[in-house]
Amino acid sequence: MTILVLGNNDNKNNLESKHTKKTSPLTGAFIFRDTDIAWANRLQHDAVENSRLGIPVLLGYDVIHGYRTLFPIPLAQSCAWDADLVYRLSRVAAKESYLTGVRWTFSPMIDVARDPRWGRVAESYGEDPYANSVYCVSAVRGYQGQKLSDRYSIASCLKHFGGYAYSQGGRDYHPTDISDLSLWETVFPPYKAGVEAGAVTVMSAFNDLNGVPATANRFLLQETLRERWGFEGFVVADWCAVEQLINQRFAADTLDAGVKALTAGVDMDMYDDIYNRYMGRALAEGLISQADLDQAVRRILRVKFELGLFENPYTEEQVPEKIYFEKESVALAHRAAEESMVLLKNEKGILPLSASVKKILLVGPMATDRRNMMGTWIARATPDRVETIYEGLRQEFGGQAEIMLVEGAGIRENTPTFVEEALRAAQTADVVVVAMGEEYGWSGENGSVASIDLPASQVEVVRALSQVGKPLVVAFASGRPIGLSEIEPRADAIVCMWQPGYYGGSALAGILSGRVNPSGKLSITFPLVTGQIPVFYNYRQNARVSWKNNGKYADCSERPLYEFGHGLSYSTFVYSELKASRREFSAGDRIELSVKVRNTSERGGKEAVLWYVDDPVASVSQPVRKLKHFEKRWIPAGGEAVFVFEIDPQRDLSFVDRTGQSHLEPGEFIIRVADQSISLRMVE
Repeated sequence: MTILVLGNNDNKNNLESKHTKKTSPLTGAFIFRDTDIAWANRLQHDAVENSRLGIPVLLGYDVIHGYRTLFPIPLAQSCAWDADLVYRLSRVAAKESYLTGVRWTFSPMIDVARDPRWGRVAESYGEDPYANSVYCVSAVRGYQGQKLSDRYSIASCLKHFGGYAYSQGGRDYHPTDISDLSLWETVFPPYKAGVEAGAVTVMSAFNDLNGVPATANRFLLQETLRERWGFEGFVVADWCAVEQLINQRFAADTLDAGVKALTAGVDMDMYDDIYNRYMGRALAEGLISQADLDQAVRRILRVKFELGLFENPYTEEQVPEKIYFEKESVALAHRAAEESMVLLKNEKGILPLSASVKKILLVGPMATDRRNMMGTWIARATPDRVETIYEGLRQEFGGQAEIMLVEGAGIRENTPTFVEEALRAAQTADVVVVAMGEEYGWSGENGSVASIDLPASQVEVVRALSQVGKPLVVAFASGRPIGLSEIEPRADAIVCMWQPGYYGGSALAGILSGRVNPSGKLSITFPLVTGQIPVFYNYRQNARVSWKNNGKYADCSERPLYEFGHGLSYSTFVYSELKASRREFSAGDRIELSVKVRNTSERGGKEAVLWYVDDPVASVSQPVRKLKHFEKRWIPAGGEAVFVFEIDPQRDLSFVDRTGQSHLEPGEFIIRVADQSISLRMVE
């Protein structure tokens, strides 16, 4: 009932090491921070052969965006708008994990993230509950496969349940105060979708939710997850979250913390070992019942049985070359990096770079960086396999253009000598590329920031180079939306790379050269300034829309810099008028909507079509628009494609109230796609 930690560099609390000959039968699972298959098998042998009950252990790990073959961070993946891509990336991660003995991943993270100050936005699929739900289902099915006991299938874990992303001020581990309506409308849908997709484990969250910590919250773990949604898997606490109930002033001591977590529905605690140390005493003192213990154990055993661990607890020992970096996996990682990058700005069509460009100046802290390009939660990936931007440009432009590199830029600070050298080199360049970004530790868990702006030293480089008069391209790698208010006016083109994993160098180079036609679109809003936060696309309308001041900031535009769904392409796509199979319908009807998208440019490209619903009048006021469907397809130059959205009124046009009850009301609905819209009417 406790998950402990194992790894090459982990000696905390005298935890088991490679030299341990016996595994405690009280330890049901380990976080396995190693790739030594023999060690994994030895742990299983000790559990199965040398313990009284012979119950195999469950080895888990934070496989967030790849195991050894590293992919872009989840936030980047969501900007590709391709659910099948997320599925395929998860399948690769599952296979590599499985072949190393890891049968459980703490993924997907489906916290709907709307505050880019919160570091864990990097692990999310963005700000929209529908998008998070779709990607959640893809990830769960990718990890778990057709059947959990199949070869290459591992258990998924929905995290963090729930409301973790609403932490006050974007500060990690902080309390959340969320209305009932927001819980049912925004927070819960991805988790419900994951449960319905068959996810077998759920992780409780660190946050205090409306006065009751999530790790001891019966409303979350019993009433909603199990009783309402019928979840039959097990719930694991996050790292030391049971013990931290004391910090949250909800438990008097470790015994009390363990009792409150277990009876609320947490079946397995992580790392603090409270269940092992105190639940025997709690049972003896009548603080918990035998039924409480049996229920938790039964849920954990069920998952182990479903994984096939009792029939086959061991992992085939193979050389690493036969496990990792398969040709198809590497190709998929390249594709994911290319399609997740977002072209935010392209003034006067400066990109792709023309054949007349003979000298490219590359400058900035990310130019030769490897580790920071990988991002957070890199599992067993290693920096030596990362393609740098410099390497990518040299390979891409080969004999076409000289790549001049000015090194010395720091992420946190620059020297005057470096800036002067960059300015001198820019005088002879045809185009300047500034590679900016975040350190990997600035986002991810415990990576909260008070300002989303990059350090002033990086902005100063852009400011200085913009005075030279040469075309200026800014590319940045980050785990969150960053502040671009000082950079955007000075740059001719801006490429959001996110943290692209292994192959960001060649992906960016391909976009600059035109070999890759950018197709990413933002799954999260870019604020104009930090002070606008929270700002997201599906807001509720304010009361004064026609008055002069309109509730605006006195010192700043109320509009974000780049909205949800923004992303440029080298192709030009024109949307036809929307067509509907019927304009008037009843609750039991289906309505087929279609839009023809024509590529009027001379090059083929992929276009992601995002469908929104607007419900102007309802008994519970609705957001100005809600995403309800998306699809991405290739459209050849001069060609066209018809995109279809079949509306199920109960699924797509209903809304929830503060109790989670669904309502479908007659009236007008407006369907919006790009610059097109159509009005439908539901009758009694």
